[in-house]
Amino acid sequence: MADPRNAASRTAEFTDAHGITIVYDVHPAEGGQRGVVQLLHGVGEHAGRYGELIGALNRAGFVVYADDHRGHGRTGMRQHGDAAKLGRLGKGGLRAAKNAIWQLTGIIRDENPDLPLVLFGHSWGSFLAQMLVNDHPEAWDAVVLSGSALRTPLMLNAAPLNARWEGENATGYEWLSRDAAVWEEFDADPLTTNVPLLKLFGPIESLKLYGRPKKHLGRDIPMLLMVGRDDAVGGPRSVHRLADEYRERSGLTDVTTLVYPDARHEIFNELQQGAVRADLLAWLDKHIPFRG
Repeated sequence: MADPRNAASRTAEFTDAHGITIVYDVHPAEGGQRGVVQLLHGVGEHAGRYGELIGALNRAGFVVYADDHRGHGRTGMRQHGDAAKLGRLGKGGLRAAKNAIWQLTGIIRDENPDLPLVLFGHSWGSFLAQMLVNDHPEAWDAVVLSGSALRTPLMLNAAPLNARWEGENATGYEWLSRDAAVWEEFDADPLTTNVPLLKLFGPIESLKLYGRPKKHLGRDIPMLLMVGRDDAVGGPRSVHRLADEYRERSGLTDVTTLVYPDARHEIFNELQQGAVRADLLAWLDKHIPFRG
């Protein structure tokens, strides 16, 4: 996958409330700036896996801030010093991971006070995004959730995610994408782990993932939900229910759901990823246009 760090990108860090160093990258827009995207990656991975998406956003005029969350990627290596422990959140657990992301949001706002801010979350990152929107609806001008789900026991799959693809020659990564190169790259990446979320977080912290969109959110934020038809995490049924809750509970009036035929969990690493990126950019063109 493409390295998201171009020549003008910079790597920075900050210390969270528990003394953990959070590593993040800033990828500048090419040409004029029209907005900022704060990118939240999924469990067991890191921000470096989003190179093609970040490059497309930069070319479209967006600055992208992407951190490696608590326990993950470069942050996780600084935190644990052992690749075998990647994915473990450490002291403070899920709440600390969420609060560190919010801390980065403050840094982004301080550095870009006049630019609209988009929150993009994939998978676990989308669950964190849902929590953050509940807590701070005033912070973002648009929200994009990829590979998400309604965070209830019946709508969020707790079973082994690769179950439907298991067989004699299964790698354990088939649930990610139809592209075998994605499985190979994930497996070879020293900063990823395929340990299931429940084992990484433990049962108590895992239960904290459950929740629903806040009633009467108080701010009408445009939202885009993108999901593969064969996504094992939630899938279209769960995401449609999530969209309904944002409309009916939270009061959002601009909620769009896009479902991609045959696609699995990582739609931005799927065989039709070019079309997925194009749909995202078209939606952003409508909601975060260049200012004349």
